[in-house]
Order: sequence, then C-alpha cells, then structure tokens
Amino acid sequence: MQACITRGVALLLFCGSGVHAQQAPQLQLRTPIRATLPADGMLRYELNLPNRHFVAGRVDQDGVDATVTITGPTGKRVQRSARVGRGGPESFAFATDTVGRYVVEVTPATAGKGGAVRVQLTRSEPVATTPEGRVDQAAAQLYKDTPGAVVGVIKEGKLAFVKGYGAADLTYEMPFTAETPTNIGSSSKQFTGFALALLASRGKLSLSDDVRKHIPELKDFGKTITVRHLLTHTTGYREFINTLIIEGRQVLEGDYIASDEVIKVINRQPALQNEPGAEFNYNNSAFALATIVAERVTGVPFAEWMRNEVFLPLGMTKTWVRANPGQIIHGRSAGYIPGEGGFREVRDLHGSAGAGGIYTTPGDVAKWMHNFKTGELGGPAVIKELSTSFVLNDGKPSNYGYGLFLDTNRGLRRWQHGGNDIAHSSTFVYYPDLDAGYVVFSNYQGVPGGIAGVVADAFFAQHMTTPPRATASATAASGVDVPAATLRRYAGKYEMTTLGGLLLTVEQQGNQLRLQLPGQPALPLRPTSMTAFEVVGAPARITFNAAPDGAVEGITFQQDGQHPGRRVAEQAAVDLATFAGRYFSEELETFYDLSVEGGQLVIRHRRFGPVTLTHTTGDSFSATLPVSQVVFRRDAQGTVTGFDAGNGRARDIRFRKVTP
Repeated sequence: MQACITRGVALLLFCGSGVHAQQAPQLQLRTPIRATLPADGMLRYELNLPNRHFVAGRVDQDGVDATVTITGPTGKRVQRSARVGRGGPESFAFATDTVGRYVVEVTPATAGKGGAVRVQLTRSEPVATTPEGRVDQAAAQLYKDTPGAVVGVIKEGKLAFVKGYGAADLTYEMPFTAETPTNIGSSSKQFTGFALALLASRGKLSLSDDVRKHIPELKDFGKTITVRHLLTHTTGYREFINTLIIEGRQVLEGDYIASDEVIKVINRQPALQNEPGAEFNYNNSAFALATIVAERVTGVPFAEWMRNEVFLPLGMTKTWVRANPGQIIHGRSAGYIPGEGGFREVRDLHGSAGAGGIYTTPGDVAKWMHNFKTGELGGPAVIKELSTSFVLNDGKPSNYGYGLFLDTNRGLRRWQHGGNDIAHSSTFVYYPDLDAGYVVFSNYQGVPGGIAGVVADAFFAQHMTTPPRATASATAASGVDVPAATLRRYAGKYEMTTLGGLLLTVEQQGNQLRLQLPGQPALPLRPTSMTAFEVVGAPARITFNAAPDGAVEGITFQQDGQHPGRRVAEQAAVDLATFAGRYFSEELETFYDLSVEGGQLVIRHRRFGPVTLTHTTGDSFSATLPVSQVVFRRDAQGTVTGFDAGNGRARDIRFRKVTP
C-alpha cells in the first residue's frame, strides 16, 4: 500500500490484488485527483450513490493509455471505457439502477505502461426526467477540450430543441453551436437523390435512362444500368473508396480522389459484382456518378446547382456541397480522429461529392425536412419518388428510396440515414406521420453512439407503440436482462456474406457481449431484446438468428442496410506456408506479399503495414483493411494459384500468384 499526497488531501493508492478489501478514496464533484497509474497496477475510487442517479467523469492521461471500468454494488460491470488512445481524456458516464457503492477502476490499457493521470467527477445529479435533460446527460462526455456534437429536434419545420456540445475546432477553442456547419457524410445522399428526381420532373433526364447516355465513356458491361440504379445502390459497380483502399490509396487519410477517378475505377472492373437491380450493395461510386449525370444535363457544377436550385430556394443559407478540399466554409467544424495527445485533425474525404460532402446546420435541415411534408420545392410527386422503396428484381423491397432508408421504428414510420466521413458522423431521422424528426451531427466518430437513441426516446416515445428504454446516458443499461447461458450461445465467429466475408467475433465477458472486428477495438453490445443488440459507440445493431432447437445459425448486422452472416466453426489447422508468396492484380496494378510470421499468415502492401489473416474456413481468411476477406484459388493439382480479395462493398478482386 502506497500513500499519495495531492492538494493537501491524503489518498490511498491501491495496486495489484487484494484492493477490494480496503477502503478506496471517494470521488468528489469537481475535485480532481492527480495520481500516478502504476505500470502493472490499478487506481481505485468509490462512489456511494442513490438509485436513479447520473454520474459523469473523465480521466485525463499524460503519456499513458488508460482503461476505465465501472462496477456496481453487486459486482456487475456497469461500463468499460477505452476510446481515445494515448493522451487526452478517457471519459465515463452512467446511471445507477440500485443504491450502493460504485467502484471506478483505472488500469493501463497496455500492460507495463503507466503514467500520470487526473481523475475528475464532472457531474453527479438525479437522472433527468425532461427530454432536454436526458439529452444533456447523454452528451455529458463531450467537453470544451474534446470534439463535440450538435443535436437538433425538429417539429413542423421548426427547431423544438437545439444544443451544441464540446468543441467544433480544438485549435481555436471554438465551441460547437447550433450555427456550426458540419459535414454530414452519407446523409448527403438524400439531397443528391432529390436533385436527380427534381431534374427528371423538369424533363432534363429520365430516371430510366441508361447511365451511359449521359456518361458515354463508362464501360459497357452488357447490361442496362439506369440512373435509378445509381440512386438505389443496385448497379453492380464496385465501390470506389473500398477498391482504392485495396489498391493502396490512403483514402482514409484524406488522399484526394478526383471525380474522374471514379469512372476509371469502374472501367477497370472486369465484370459487374451482380446483375443491375438484383442486389442492394451500398455504393458511393453510384452517387458520385449521379452528380456527374447532373452536371452533364445542367451544364453547371453540382455544388453550384445545388446551392442555387435547392438550398437557397428552401432558405438553407448555411448549407453547401464542399466540392474540393480548398473550399472555405466559414465557422465549419474540423474533423478529428484518435491520435497522440488524444485527438488528431484530419481532412475530409474528397472525390465523393453527391455521396457525401455536404455541410449544413440543424436549422437548415429543419427547412429541408418540412419540404417533405409541403412539397414546396419539387412537388408531392418528387417527394414520393424519393421516399418509395426500390423493388429488387426478385420482387422484394430494398427498403431504400433515393438516398433514404425507409423502415419502421417502434411502430412509427421512419425515413433515415447515417453518415460517416473520415472523422465526421451524422444521424438523420424523419417521421413522416409527424412531420418531425431529429439530427445528431459530430466531428468525431467516437462520440457516444447512443445519443441519437436517447433523442428518439426523449422526444418521440409518446408517439411510438413500444415503451422507451430506460436510458439516461449513452452507455446506461437497457433494462433487458439476457441470461448468461443465452449469451454463451451467441458467442462465436460470423462471416458476413454481403460484406466481402468480413469476420465478426462476438465474445462473452461476464454478463456482457462484445463485438470484435479484425484490427479494431472491441465494442460492447447492449441488449434491446432477447435476440437483438445495439453496438455501443457505433450506429449499428446485431440480431442473432436461432433455429427451432435454439442453435444460433447466424446473425443480421444492420449498418447501411441489413447484412446476413453465417456462423463459422473453429477450423482445423492448415499449412500456411502453401499460401506464402507474391500476388499481383491486373485490375488494380498492385502487388501483395504474403508470408508466415510467428505462426500466422501476414499480408503486406507497400503502402500498408502488415495485417494478420485469420483462417475462417477452407481456403478463406478474414482480416481488416485494406482487405477483409481473402479466398485462395487452386489448380487441379491443388497448388495455390491466386486469391480473390474483398473488403465489403468491393469484392472478388482477382490476384494471381507470381512468385512462390
């Protein structure tokens, strides 16, 4: 046991085993505690709390990466936070479900690496009961020195609630406000869909036009691909961002992609991934092409046309299509990703105008939403076209219109879309039966993913047929208690059949499931029913699919559509050396080198570090970016001759083996 003196207060610092037998220091509101986190130990603090109480706090890190774990009076884990990385704050927030002693444990994220920390309780108050208060508590982990977000609730074209949290720009200490233009990423697609439908209504084009009528330099794949296919993610084209990542482009680091490169990526594709109209495959290539179509029929740059023909007529004076990385948008939010010191500023993804790149504010979106009801711009026919589900070739609805997902949320019809740029993220929700909805815009993808759900519960639960979840914060418990035996049945590996063979691993840790994607941190799963879970920290959901005998056969992963996955059994060991060698893709004009290192198969590209391939089944392996699936090919003698690579939206990219 070691004594530590901070600000004249004697604290007991407990390390290693046996700490539970001792009295830990009490955290006090707005009274920071400075301490040294032992390299192989723990800092432990206590909170004596009543039931239905909300607490938020932060652990500031100096050269150390800490993990914060909260346990309740029964020993059940309430929250585990490990988001930011070295430096910066590691925040936590939770609501109590019983009276008693809650324990805050701070441990090194990497064994053997400790350092200086400051532990601070920033909020301690009863769980909010007003809608505004509930949203405030959901956003409690956003501080003036962290990236932030803005929340807007819209009713009949007016802002019923709007508030900014955290910082829009850390360099200039600029707070996030209702007036901060923010990159909404793929939520931009609905504007592009509207633009093409509007041009069709004005006789400038037909949505049934062959795309090559307007872009004749596009490759002819022997199938008619229409403008409507572009707007509904049903073209069969490869997704250009994912394709260029496999090629080695640093797209996620702000590598500029010119619009004509989208055409080049498609023209190098040897064949379509699927028949046009047969399959929903979320695709930025298609929406980038849609903007080119718009420019060809109007003779005006897309950004300019949208400003003059859509935004300004609706009074959206603070909305722009950011057409190039040099365009200045006054007061806009900067984008951040984890980095040394906590956060690192990054550029926007460029070359995807039409697929993303729109900057806007909640006030402007209020006017946009209301036009869904009034049809002031475009008329009812255009709005109906935009919001009608595309029907696939097999007669099944895709549940996607022109840039809008169409579904039902707790008995209430919903038009919605999410968006992610390199750093920015957005949630857009409209309830057509209410002429109301909400938005959550952020400049950091690590912003608590539950904020949007809290907004829906807080402001719209009275209109829904199922009761709201009792969530006071983004990480609060859902109120659904799934037995540990059921959780064990869900744990396993799942291969995503429409996401390029991406391997999802579901692990059980005590009374909680965690989702692990290759090369990414594990995220907790929060149950919303006995079979459905939402991913804490990401706009995604998982539903486990069980057979009549109770055996779990697969999952449905919901993010940008619904994606089936099959359960993969543990595989017998394979001779990894047979897969080693150099491989070349004529389509991408790039090489990959595979080698066996430390008993694992490793894939390398000259512009990427080594990535471990995990054996799934047969000759199939799973990984993370730049490739999520590698399926090897053999000749009649069983010799490996090449592989097909994919990473979700781009698949079956052929590589041949050139050297052993």
